[in-house]
Amino acid sequence: MKTLLVLWSSQSGHTLQLAQAAAAAAGEDGSVTVRILPALQAGIDELLACDALLLATPENFGYMAGALKDFFDRTYYPAQGKVAGLPYAVLISAGNDGLGAQQAIERIARGYGWRQAYPPLLVRGVPQTADLAAAAELGATLAAALSIGML
Repeated sequence: MKTLLVLWSSQSGHTLQLAQAAAAAAGEDGSVTVRILPALQAGIDELLACDALLLATPENFGYMAGALKDFFDRTYYPAQGKVAGLPYAVLISAGNDGLGAQQAIERIARGYGWRQAYPPLLVRGVPQTADLAAAAELGATLAAALSIGML
């Protein structure tokens, strides 16, 4: 069975709400294993064991959360040559436009050799019902594509 790893960081709880919505929808039909972890608790073992990745972060001062950057710092060199082609998607809870966080993540992902599976989901402000539905759709879509070998 394929594994989708959902990594999140959240201080206000907004990003966690979105990550949980995505993870719940991804795991609904049981076709993939979904692991949802705080970025500070994930490491190289979790990265190497997954078949796709969903990165959920708030926008902090126009950048990704420090916890997600810490995950990248801890796994980048040990992952070299082992995760090329890994499909990923990004979910950003933004107080501003989220573009700084998005660009930084995409730049780092290129360094890993990952491939973006879907466009980033940028949620501005407090997540509303439609935002949670969009996060759920992203999670379900990732899981479905992963389960049928499209990713």
